[in-house]
Amino acid sequence: MCSIVNRVKPALAYTLRLQTTGHLRKVPAHMGPGLRTSKQPLESVIIRPYCARMELGKGPFFRQLFESVSSTYTYLLADTESREAVLIDPVLETVDRDLKLIEELGFNLKVAVNTHCHADHITGTGQLKNRLFGMKSAISKHSGASADILLSEGDKISFGKHCLTVRETPGHTDGCVTLVTGDQSMAFTGDTLLIRGCGRTDFQQGCSRRLYESVHQKIFTLPPQCLIFPAHDYKGQTASTVGEERRFNPRLTKSVEEFVDIMTNLNLPKPAKIDIAVPANLVCGLHEV
Repeated sequence: MCSIVNRVKPALAYTLRLQTTGHLRKVPAHMGPGLRTSKQPLESVIIRPYCARMELGKGPFFRQLFESVSSTYTYLLADTESREAVLIDPVLETVDRDLKLIEELGFNLKVAVNTHCHADHITGTGQLKNRLFGMKSAISKHSGASADILLSEGDKISFGKHCLTVRETPGHTDGCVTLVTGDQSMAFTGDTLLIRGCGRTDFQQGCSRRLYESVHQKIFTLPPQCLIFPAHDYKGQTASTVGEERRFNPRLTKSVEEFVDIMTNLNLPKPAKIDIAVPANLVCGLHEV
């Protein structure tokens, strides 16, 4: 495993390191850079393997997938006994990849859920429904989009003995939700909370104050060790924690007034696919493509 880790890029190497252990452990010096501050010796750095509970047979199967054009993360979770699975934020262009993986692993995809109505890509939900009999689509009831399941605060998406609990986290859009595992060890935050950032608030019913309140009331109240998995990252980062974002997020550690000012002055370009993606996603991908 060490020879493999040394040949791959740091982000993938980090993932491989996390998947090779079922316990908290110290990082030996040969495992490479990127997990410590300049003042900490390597031998003193502790990492938390996000697949530990899976390997111990307590947590769900978990796989993080990436679509490079829109820098979107898709997440596959499954119960290893019942083989029921949930897919979070599928992308149209990677449906074949996702279906191949699900088939190879012998899972039965029960629900494909979108964390909000995306503006930068078309969801893969429609194609998945066309190709998997009985699969259900899901999105917030406040999104304005159609789906088989319209989600509200406190709703649970069950797969085998596991579930995801819905926390409404509007601000980026009216229909943003964060999906939290039953033991609160993982939170899938969509575009509401990114790694050292957050979703923009200048279109699609965006509201900076609502986003700030959503993060502080619904996400930052989770346990500090809860892992954060966003819908996007543009810098090669794969995960964070609630504790990290509470301390280091350069926007959301400010006062609400400072945050609103920051968001007002971002001056970001319009998403390239917004005129195509939003109309398609309002029917949750159930359209002719």
